[in-house]
Amino acid sequence: MKIKDIVNRDLVTLTNCDQEPIHIPGMIQPHGFLMGLTNDWIIDYCTSNISSFIDLSYTQALGNKFENVFGSKAQEQIFNYINSDTVQDVFPLEIELLQKKFQVNIHKSNDIYVLEAEAQFDKQILADIYTQTIQFVTQMNNTKSLKDLCALVAEGTREITGYDRVMIYRFDEQYNGEVYAESCRKDLEPFLGLHYPHTDIPVQARELYIRNQLRLIADINYEPVPIFTIDNSEDKNLDLSLSILRSTSPIHVQYLKNMGVGATLTISLIHHDRLWGLIACHHYSEKNISPEVRLAAKLQGQFITSQIDIRESNDENINAKKSIEALEHLTALDLPLAEDSLNTIIKMPELLTLCNSGGVSILFRNKIYKNGLTPEDDQIKAFVEQVENKKSTAFYTTRKISDDFPKLERCSNFAGVVYHSLGNSNHIIWYRPETVSEINWAGDPEKSIIKDKKGLHPRNSFNIWKQIVKGQSSIWKQYEINAAAKYAHSLHNNLMMILLSEEEEKYRLQSEILRETNSELENINWISTHDLQEPLRKIQMITSKLLSEKSGNPEDSDFDSLERVSKSAARMRELLQDILKYTRIKNMNETAEKIDLNLIFEAATDEISELILENNAVIECERLPEVKAIGFLMKQLFLNIIQNSLKYASTERSPVIKITASKKPVIINNPVNINISCNWVKFSDNGIGFDQKYADSIFKVFTRLHTQQEYSGSGIGLALCKKIMQTLGGTITAEGKLGHGTSITIYFPCNEEDTLI
Repeated sequence: MKIKDIVNRDLVTLTNCDQEPIHIPGMIQPHGFLMGLTNDWIIDYCTSNISSFIDLSYTQALGNKFENVFGSKAQEQIFNYINSDTVQDVFPLEIELLQKKFQVNIHKSNDIYVLEAEAQFDKQILADIYTQTIQFVTQMNNTKSLKDLCALVAEGTREITGYDRVMIYRFDEQYNGEVYAESCRKDLEPFLGLHYPHTDIPVQARELYIRNQLRLIADINYEPVPIFTIDNSEDKNLDLSLSILRSTSPIHVQYLKNMGVGATLTISLIHHDRLWGLIACHHYSEKNISPEVRLAAKLQGQFITSQIDIRESNDENINAKKSIEALEHLTALDLPLAEDSLNTIIKMPELLTLCNSGGVSILFRNKIYKNGLTPEDDQIKAFVEQVENKKSTAFYTTRKISDDFPKLERCSNFAGVVYHSLGNSNHIIWYRPETVSEINWAGDPEKSIIKDKKGLHPRNSFNIWKQIVKGQSSIWKQYEINAAAKYAHSLHNNLMMILLSEEEEKYRLQSEILRETNSELENINWISTHDLQEPLRKIQMITSKLLSEKSGNPEDSDFDSLERVSKSAARMRELLQDILKYTRIKNMNETAEKIDLNLIFEAATDEISELILENNAVIECERLPEVKAIGFLMKQLFLNIIQNSLKYASTERSPVIKITASKKPVIINNPVNINISCNWVKFSDNGIGFDQKYADSIFKVFTRLHTQQEYSGSGIGLALCKKIMQTLGGTITAEGKLGHGTSITIYFPCNEEDTLI
């Protein structure tokens, strides 16, 4: 059997320490010993210092069954402990191994059970720890802010553990650390408020802090103890991520030595699965603490993490309440819906209080309204232009505008902004001025690595190094961002209401003008259809009398002129009567009722029976449906369509008019694509027809496809038909083919609430 150690001998320097496999060092600290057991109880790993604790060497232990080395009783105790409900990382197993008492922490690493044994401590009086904890909880309930709570935890942890210095270390978004609270011996220089760069704790170390939330170095000057194993694979190692005895990175050890630290205890503060901070305990000589004290210290960390949301909420609630009150005041303003209201809004102090800004501007219709500390107008427009070009979102916020827009002219009035688009190139922007801040670093953060004759090593100077930070504002809190967003939404709605109100006023004025114009047109119409008919009647009477007098002498030159005057007057009178019919539809008050179209057809054909005979026309009509309509309008429509077919009959054949109808309702789409149930009636003739491209225009007033000499008429007949159908919520269509005839179809909605218009 060949035995080898698993010490990781890869050269670690400050240039590659962020890649150091700190979870598999292959070594432990010497204040305890370690064994690794397989599932069948073979001792597969053992540290070389086991002989310092019991009368056994690692070579005697490796490869043997645990029971054969330590006895069945010890194996049974371990088996029961592993399979019990005991929280194993909290309560170590108290066990006797080869007549020596130990406290053993056990965890599983892949398929190996890792046993870490420390000599049993003198029994800590648990009652003392319990009393201290109860007192702490009472005091904790009296703290209001998170900072007060952290200060209390620092004091309590130092009292329980006895370390010289206890710091509550808080990370920012980039994992730069700040000593947020501290308790230390009076003779020590305080570290409170000092900042440490993120490079002090590499990424893999932060990840390990999340997995293993308690780390202990009992003596910074310890000599690492190698772990040995049976050599049965080339790359054999043991993951010690959850180990309490794991040896620390030599880079970190040197860092602590440079600080003058002799021993440390570190407790992770996990909040929402992220490393929020650490409880970092320093002692300036070697120091170890019992499992009970470790548990009590870890409990202090739980106090903090359980209270972070509550205390941060308490801290923010006071300020958030002011923002909410400002928002409520602004949204409750009863201002007229006019652009001038912006002059009132912009001067409201609540608009600044809303998100604790230094200034605010509203850009509406290319006019800027502003209050407080704001950039110049041209700077505002330049910023808006760049935001619109660079950002696709309607919202943007930053505390350091130069990071995103380095070409913007620097202005101390707006280092930070909250920007909201209000649509239609309108915007509201809150500004925060530059806050020149001084950060105290524990040494120059740019010199966390020192190079000398011996190469690279951690910095050994932790003297305060002051950094002046410019060009950024204080951080926008989430409640401030939320309040700004809510008001921007409210203002957007108000601006839309202003625009709608203005459009409504324009529409009202246009409607008023239209009503006046329509009134004038109706007056003109009245004159046309009533006052002008009287002189036309007189003209017809006079010409008729003169024609009668000259009837005996048709060769008289005046006879032909008088006849033309009489015909023109008759045509004019017919046109005026058609106009009267057309306008009468608009102003009528009759309501639609059930109409039998068969009766309408009979009445219409009776009225023009002589005209039908004169044209030798044949009219064939199917059974027609009952529809909701107005009787006299339907008669007028039937007359107009039939007379149109007779007027435009072909000279090559006698007119035939076929009237067909739907046997049951059909479904057609209205202009907004809604299915409507309808009845239809179609008038088809064999007349001269028309080009289909004129299918829509023939229904327009005064539209004619032929000259007056070819076919007489006013050009209102089919327009009148369309007007009638629109009045009833129906529609009318035409299909034609030159030389083959015309089909006119009318549609009636079955339901009163439906419309085809």
